[in-house]
Amino acid sequence: MNKQSLRDIKREATANSLADAAFALALEKGLDGFVVEDIVQRAGYSRRTFANYYSCKEEAVAIAAVIFKGADKVEDWIGSLHEDMPPLDILYNLMKLQLTTEHLSKLQLLISLSKQSPTLEPYILSALHTLQVTAQETISDLSRGRYPEGYTHLLVGAVFGAVLPLLDGSMNVLLSGEPEPETPDAVTFDHYLDTMFDYLRKGF
Repeated sequence: MNKQSLRDIKREATANSLADAAFALALEKGLDGFVVEDIVQRAGYSRRTFANYYSCKEEAVAIAAVIFKGADKVEDWIGSLHEDMPPLDILYNLMKLQLTTEHLSKLQLLISLSKQSPTLEPYILSALHTLQVTAQETISDLSRGRYPEGYTHLLVGAVFGAVLPLLDGSMNVLLSGEPEPETPDAVTFDHYLDTMFDYLRKGF
């Protein structure tokens, strides 16, 4: 992974600040309870700056929930990656690093917001698609051409399909730090992730 230039880092910081402000306002007031002017005032930027990054408040809210804060740890792991590690194990380790309780909780909140405000849905789908494409490209790059492109697409697609039920609440998965639920069928996220990848390794 290439190191970002200072300009890229500043642009990313600006985009993230605007998105985080939009997401916080959406949680506080609901999507209909604020406008772009509220976002830029909270983040400390101008409307023109907002327009350089986002087409509307819905896009900013959706992007905030897929921002990953922990790239340095991922880069360090990739730097120590053994070149013969299979794509399945690469993806497993990257998901362990990236799908933190904070990240999953934000994604769950985003899905919950979209149920109240359907105008969010296309932006959520776009953001999740971007995550999936990025994962496919990363796995392909780290596999160094040892596997067909179709394999990485199938692998990442299967894993994303298994994660989506966690986000919409159709799977009863307990995140780290959450209180034990009353329902006995809940499993921890780590257990769910291990089971999912065990299926992929052994077949269904």
